[in-house]
Amino acid sequence: MEIPKIQVANAPCSWGALEFDLEGEAVGFELVLNEMQETGYAGTELGDWGFMPTDPGDLSKELSARNLELLGAFVPVALVKEEAHEDGVNKALEVAGLMYSAGYKNAFIVLADDNGSVPERTKNAGRIADEIGLDDETWETFAEGAEKVALAVREKYGMRTVFHHHCAGYVETVSELDKLMELTDPKLLSLCLDMGHLAFGGGDPVATLKKHYDRIWHVHFKDYDPKVGEASRKNQWDYFESVSKGVFCELGKGNVDFHQIAQELEKRNYQGWIVVEQDVLPGMGSPKVCAQHNRDYIKTLGL
Repeated sequence: MEIPKIQVANAPCSWGALEFDLEGEAVGFELVLNEMQETGYAGTELGDWGFMPTDPGDLSKELSARNLELLGAFVPVALVKEEAHEDGVNKALEVAGLMYSAGYKNAFIVLADDNGSVPERTKNAGRIADEIGLDDETWETFAEGAEKVALAVREKYGMRTVFHHHCAGYVETVSELDKLMELTDPKLLSLCLDMGHLAFGGGDPVATLKKHYDRIWHVHFKDYDPKVGEASRKNQWDYFESVSKGVFCELGKGNVDFHQIAQELEKRNYQGWIVVEQDVLPGMGSPKVCAQHNRDYIKTLGL
């Protein structure tokens, strides 16, 4: 049986539709989906709740009209707070229910910390020291919350949950990612490996891909500009300033070794999706031009 070719998607954040409340007005979902299709992508993630239609029929109609698959949805939860777990479960179930009812039963819940909400972590993104990490008790709370979400989604909809490590959150560095993987059930919670966030957090994307491959169900292609990262350290920029300065650049223009990553994925017969993410905020340039560059670049990798 022929192994399905890896397919390539993009995400609304590449058009400035992020989970953060930032200055500037993001474009509407119709334009985003049109430009995804026009630049050669085969799928998308949902974006923030309400960015795309929240009626399952309408959502399916909009995506099907453009021959786009729905791969998953980003769900941030303040997992360090036990009192936030129930609300996180409810939020994840609402999102999963929408995707399930729209016909996308294989889509992921892309679970994340409530990134950008803790000043100390946001201020020091890209230069996290051990002393602003979690203690053992809080790690247990964090991991238990993640598993509660994943279990609820699996039990109600039979859908899978991946965790998205992320700068400006409590799982940014390699050691933090390793700790979460150690504390959680691999059959219940797996990993969305984001190359750019890992690199900005000081990690090696290729080494982490190899180490945690069996836990990786979803992959984000995001590049990291080390020159902007160095300027961020020198000028003590916070996460949002770093993003606005282009720390996540067009694919192939940073230091992530996508050639080796693509080779590793193909060698291991990866059958999931690659989702491009380049946070192009309003005023930073043309999202469509960047999307086309990124798709063309991925073709040079044989994908």
